[in-house]
Amino acid sequence: MSAAALHELVLKQLDDDQAQEVVTIPLEGKSSIADHMVIASGRSTRQVASMAQKLAEEIKKAGFGHARVEGLPAADWVLIDAGDVVIHLFRPEVRTFYNLERMWSFEGSETSMLGRN
Repeated sequence: MSAAALHELVLKQLDDDQAQEVVTIPLEGKSSIADHMVIASGRSTRQVASMAQKLAEEIKKAGFGHARVEGLPAADWVLIDAGDVVIHLFRPEVRTFYNLERMWSFEGSETSMLGRN
């Protein structure tokens, strides 16, 4: 299973779960932690927790192994480490406060916004 296939699975699942403001940041060749970072928002802690649990289940079911999940049950900011893809799920105001998109943008690289706003 490739990093690209895992990335696609993550984006599809987030779209299915109606995640908002989905952004993907390519990290390949820029960081050793992962090939892709995906950042998304949920409307409430309940939605963030639900998206995180479902995403971890789908990653395992698809054969990518066990994803490590941090930040539950509070669900203000949930980190899912799936190996080649790292996913950050936020409540909107927490996402604004930490502003990971700015922190992880590299000179000359583009972040891409996907799906719903």
